[in-house]
Amino acid sequence: MRIARIAHSEGFAYAALGDADGQEVALEIAEQPFVKPTFSGRKWPLADVRLLAPVLPTKVVCIGKNYADHAREMGGEPPADPVIFIKPSTSVIGPNAAIKLPADSSRVDFEAELAVVIGQPCKDVPAEKAASVIFGYTIGNDVTARDQQKADGQWTRGKSHDTFCPLGPWVETQLDASDLAIKTELDGEVKQDSRTSLLLHDVPELIEWVTRVMTLLPGDVILTGTPAGVGPMTAGQTVSVSVEGLGTLTNPVVAK
Repeated sequence: MRIARIAHSEGFAYAALGDADGQEVALEIAEQPFVKPTFSGRKWPLADVRLLAPVLPTKVVCIGKNYADHAREMGGEPPADPVIFIKPSTSVIGPNAAIKLPADSSRVDFEAELAVVIGQPCKDVPAEKAASVIFGYTIGNDVTARDQQKADGQWTRGKSHDTFCPLGPWVETQLDASDLAIKTELDGEVKQDSRTSLLLHDVPELIEWVTRVMTLLPGDVILTGTPAGVGPMTAGQTVSVSVEGLGTLTNPVVAK
């Protein structure tokens, strides 16, 4: 099932995306989607609504250097254990929303990522039970002010600007994420092209690692890492991240 957050003529809602009478529609979910969804009976043509970030996470937990080729392009060897950092909820935007380049950064990069969406409160989850806490998957772009990241020696400022975490376009609740194509295009030119099978630490291992540290809540997101090919964006460009089975997340880039 594809679950989205939408803006419609009467407000906002979670919705399941499907077909009715040959038309793509958004079927309103009565409450939160993380348990078995119930439907209000209202629906809208998909063309008449705006897709928002598909969840409102309390936190976005990110994994650094989780592809060997990206670790090496950043000037080091892959770490033995997952490296985690957090992006704030205020960095989250949805499809087609603008990534705003800070005036005090001279280089802002795209980073394509498979995103895991958590479906229930969880702590100390062993890898073999990780599937039980996954709501689904979406696409993320771990936008990074690379000059600030390097200058600070830690990553919070460079990763946390408003608009630096595009998510979307929806959550797919039934997906085998072990070997999916992942790609970034900048103004139509392919910049990143890899597969999730090359993750150094796979999704179950990441859930175990993260939940040893912190409780994850419904709607929280784990960004699983980016492959090689990261690079800068400039105002006026458009960045699109595609993951097999999840579609494409596209965002324009503007000066703040």
